[in-house]
Amino acid sequence: MSDKREKRGGLGRGLSALMADIDPPNAETRPADQPRRAELFVAIERIEANPDQPRRTFAEEQLEELAASIAQRGIIQPLIVRPHPEKSDAFQIVAGERRWRASQLAKIHEVPVIVREFDDTEMLEVAIIENIQRADLNPVDEAAGYRQLMDRFGRTQEQMADALGKSRSHIANSLRLLNLPADVQGWLAEGRLTAGHARALVATEAASDLARQVIAKNLSVRQTEALVRKPDKPSKPKRSADESKDADTRALEQDLSAAMGLPITIDHKSGADTGKLTIGYKSLEQLDQICQLISRGLD
Repeated sequence: MSDKREKRGGLGRGLSALMADIDPPNAETRPADQPRRAELFVAIERIEANPDQPRRTFAEEQLEELAASIAQRGIIQPLIVRPHPEKSDAFQIVAGERRWRASQLAKIHEVPVIVREFDDTEMLEVAIIENIQRADLNPVDEAAGYRQLMDRFGRTQEQMADALGKSRSHIANSLRLLNLPADVQGWLAEGRLTAGHARALVATEAASDLARQVIAKNLSVRQTEALVRKPDKPSKPKRSADESKDADTRALEQDLSAAMGLPITIDHKSGADTGKLTIGYKSLEQLDQICQLISRGLD
């Protein structure tokens, strides 16, 4: 069987095409007295949130600030909605959930909307790109959005990088954050840890304990990396070898790890042209991924 969707390039029919008619330049900064592009105004109770919304956390303080702005100036940029797939005379938010939530706080009864006939794939794609471009998803929600596209719709890291204007290493590094324990992901989402801290903790099984130390001592990313490298039971030869590894070698390890989405270490013998490269994996699926990459290189 053939599926027209499979013939489309990039993500779905292309995020640039999806967003072209609903995201005009400088929409958020245009004067409030200019005509809105809304197709209609809809009672707020007829609108429901997107169940696959990539943003899972909404800062209460920011919502209150937005609500105050909406109460004073109204909603400048309309919500993007689609007809609700299960309820007649109702709509589902594609982009603009923060505005919808803030409008409820501001006691607004109707909101401006633009209606589009998006399917589930396009709806998720637009929700992710809208959040990334405008609201700066926290690193955990961003990674979860990428994972949704990969698991539910079969997107590759290369496709997402091209369509979202991100590097493949950025996508790979984001996805690695989902390997962290739930408590560490929570601290990352709350802003108590940065993405740099979190990436340093991905490679250790003691991520939760080390993350607590990082937060308590307010350690920098470099200090966190050193903390991760430090063995539980000091072994001077091993620690000396780790500390003597030059910056170029460490940078190459990070680049290769980001490109493959797997932990990679390089042990280069000082003063020689030889060494050892080690690729780690946590599942048979990852081992299969490594074998496929090597096989393609041998073709």
